[in-house]
Amino acid sequence: MFIPQEIIAQKRDGDELSAEAIQFFVDGLVDGSFEDYQASALLMAIFLNGMSPVETAKLTEAMMRSGRTVELPEIQRPKVDKHSTGGVGDKVSLILAPLAAACGLCVPMMSGRGLGHTGGTLDKLESIPGFSVMLSDVAYRAQLASIHQAMIGQSRDIVPADRILYALRDVTGTVESIPLICASILSKKMAEGIDALVLDVKCGRGAFMKTEAEGRELASHLIRISEAMGKRTSAIITRMDEPLGYAVGNSLEVIESIVCLKGEGPEDLMKVTFELCAEMLRLGGLVESASEGRAMIEEAIRSGRALAAFKELILAQGGDAGVIEDARLLPQAEIMHPVAYEASEAAYLVDLDAYEVGQVASFLGAGRTRADAAIDPAVGLRLRKKVGDRVRPGEVLCEMHLNDPSLLNAALQRLKASFTFSSENTPQPDIVIDKLLGK
Repeated sequence: MFIPQEIIAQKRDGDELSAEAIQFFVDGLVDGSFEDYQASALLMAIFLNGMSPVETAKLTEAMMRSGRTVELPEIQRPKVDKHSTGGVGDKVSLILAPLAAACGLCVPMMSGRGLGHTGGTLDKLESIPGFSVMLSDVAYRAQLASIHQAMIGQSRDIVPADRILYALRDVTGTVESIPLICASILSKKMAEGIDALVLDVKCGRGAFMKTEAEGRELASHLIRISEAMGKRTSAIITRMDEPLGYAVGNSLEVIESIVCLKGEGPEDLMKVTFELCAEMLRLGGLVESASEGRAMIEEAIRSGRALAAFKELILAQGGDAGVIEDARLLPQAEIMHPVAYEASEAAYLVDLDAYEVGQVASFLGAGRTRADAAIDPAVGLRLRKKVGDRVRPGEVLCEMHLNDPSLLNAALQRLKASFTFSSENTPQPDIVIDKLLGK
């Protein structure tokens, strides 16, 4: 028998909570017997004193089982998903799900909407006319059995405890707690019915984790908790100092994803996607090495199977697959304003602040500051230059896509400040910082 204040006091004093106490807390969140102010107090105690790996695993499991979980014994393919901690221009999921399915995996991907910089995976998919991210359990299973991929939103009966906790963390200054981050991410992923998980842990100015040390710490915790719950897990730690790829904004990122599936994508975006997909194939048991996985990936793109798989996904979820050949079917901004390099002498672009670029895209309407806010799927930025490129006077640095002309001047002022130039180029570090590979 527990009462909320006892559990709060235990964690306040730095004690380890029992599995029973954690279960009582999660049950109370869902049935309302644990008041918001009590939950907030416990979240702050966890933020200040942390949780052990055992506690975090128990919290993750209790959250996962707070609603319906999916088991997929009827799917014979290895079931492997990917999760990204998020960044500016991160449209990897749109490329990765059909690519991995084309290589022989089953990808049950539950994604989210974005807060801040730009839309999340669901917002990007919903910029495709007709695309529905909400599938019934029957439709979800049938789609995985037939085309081996589905990209859906979190229904109200899956991990309801996470929705409650996420909203409280957002307003109580406890978002940055690693145990709470791990439990939030993994409870949803474990509810999907997966066999293995690959994590894209981003760090840098445009990421949630700002330093490599923070990225490594989060990656290590995620792997430890996920493996404790019986799932093979790896993490790829990647840089997020400049936007990933060239497109920032929902329909613009769909267009770039299609270009990638045709084998013509930007080098940084393709590298991250290939690294993640190769590791998914390895954890799924389809290859033994990254090089073998890369060969399989390249063949899936070269043959057109990856692009065909994306078309299958769009059609299966009610979207207009014509967008693959005609980008004009996607939402288009009314104004396209080119932003030119205004200096009198050529120079190298040596820095492009991903955070600032993301904030400009959000200001134009590509992101949201509240969970219930609407986004404009057409607006955003298309970069024409990346860090390391030489730029001549008058060359276009990027194109700003917007629908509200009153936003132009303020957006321009902030956007121009995100570019840094120098007469000398500087070597750029690899976008892949490290790989923490599961067994």
